[in-house]
Amino acid sequence: MDIKEIFSVTLILFSVIDIIGSVPFIILIKQREGKIQTEKATIISAALMVGFLYLGQSILTLFGLDVASFAVAGAIVIFIVAMEMILGITLIKDDPEAKGSGSIVPLAFPLIAGAGTLTTILSLRAVYEETNVLIGILLNLVFVYIVLRSASWLERVVGKSGFAVLRRVFGVILLAISVKIFKSNLGF
Repeated sequence: MDIKEIFSVTLILFSVIDIIGSVPFIILIKQREGKIQTEKATIISAALMVGFLYLGQSILTLFGLDVASFAVAGAIVIFIVAMEMILGITLIKDDPEAKGSGSIVPLAFPLIAGAGTLTTILSLRAVYEETNVLIGILLNLVFVYIVLRSASWLERVVGKSGFAVLRRVFGVILLAISVKIFKSNLGF
């Protein structure tokens, strides 16, 4: 266990997960679903991240996929979500039988434990000790949990008009992130 490595991993994952930048989207999901299932979203995100730490490369190989293909698939989902935020429309229709699943898709995946996060975990595993990466993941999940838990408070503080502005601004940022993922994984 190396404190410097844990700190580096934590900061890298914090910037990739960008839970603070996702607050407008979290509030949007809360408005759609009625509530955020904080524990469920955090546990599923943890399972995805920890599972990918240990099995990620094997899973991709099993399906004949490379990291770039996985990243592009995540970028498509992020692109669709960004368009919803910018245009104020709903492209991903709610399934009445899947009510309450917003805490899983798109919150746990691809927003928290998306392609960027999962591919970063694979990259970190190649550079840092596995235990330090695991601790960095867990520290980020604690912060994610706190932000998700504070969604109602954040919604009251920001207000409806502030939320409308933030949603569009962060929608553009998400759109730029999806374009960056496309570019870097398609070799442009």
